[in-house]
Amino acid sequence: MSRTSNRTDGEIIRDFLSVANLLEEPQLAQLYLYLVHEHEATVQDMIDDLELGQGTAYSNVNRLVDAGVVEVTHDEQPRRYAAREIDLTVTTASGDREYTITAALIDAVGRRETNDDIDTYVDRHGVAGLATALTYAVARERGEVTHRLMAEDLDISPLAAEMILHALRPVVHEYYDIEEFGASFDVDNSDRK
Repeated sequence: MSRTSNRTDGEIIRDFLSVANLLEEPQLAQLYLYLVHEHEATVQDMIDDLELGQGTAYSNVNRLVDAGVVEVTHDEQPRRYAAREIDLTVTTASGDREYTITAALIDAVGRRETNDDIDTYVDRHGVAGLATALTYAVARERGEVTHRLMAEDLDISPLAAEMILHALRPVVHEYYDIEEFGASFDVDNSDRK
């Protein structure tokens, strides 16, 4: 679902609203991401692997299909489903920031149900704030910023910055190419007595 210049305004708005649902409902985000990682699955696979109730699984899959972020890849029983790629850039009304909505951000939102630090951060700063924190988390894992710099830039406490950066670390390492950074050294204790 990449944004392209030949798309109609209606298609772009529909894509945005579909993605907005994913960002508002962690359970939908988790199901979408399951399909991203599995490439294709049946509803029974989702029920078994995600421990969902049958009604919930069918309802959520149908919502994702209706939203256009999941497609039916095999129409005969059992139906198989796959996630469509999402790459949508949104600019704030003031025009001072752009947010790219990708699988990594959707994954971070999906972790709200299992990670209290992410949930609290989104409650306080919204999904836009989480998108900003994810950008800082990538930069931190690359050795480009510290939690104190993030805290100063965003006017939040250093503790809040450290907590969200730590919570987002698994997402960063799953979706971004991060090289190990920092000084490494060998300690030679052979001369010690």
